[in-house]
Amino acid sequence: MNIRQQLVSTALEWQRRFGVAPAITSALSEYDAAILVGCPEEDYSLYMQNRTAVARGADFIHGGKRYQVKACRPANNGPRARVWHVPKAKNYKWDYLIWVHYTPAYEIYEAWCWSVGDYRAAFDSVTIISPDHMRKGTRLK
Repeated sequence: MNIRQQLVSTALEWQRRFGVAPAITSALSEYDAAILVGCPEEDYSLYMQNRTAVARGADFIHGGKRYQVKACRPANNGPRARVWHVPKAKNYKWDYLIWVHYTPAYEIYEAWCWSVGDYRAAFDSVTIISPDHMRKGTRLK
């Protein structure tokens, strides 16, 4: 079992025991997005060594391009079992934004990419961004 599988397995077991999964979606989505755009795991690891979880702007750099990542994971059941709102980028200090939509088991359901120019033109004045909005970008998965 690789480290990603271990993290997901642990989070899902925590959720089974205590009702709410630990907050791993952000870290997991940044890793998954890097892999989706072809960044080798070793390069991603090296880049992340001196980063903090609250760094502004890009979440990672690959091939000279800065990537911002947003992600959503629905709950298993109840009123929040469906993703209806996508977090909006708060700045434009990146070249590409990747949105990752997970299943409740942290499997990638879909992933979409936007250039900063296209994203800004489409969403700068939009208050609430939905998955349907994000699906107008370039599909990665």
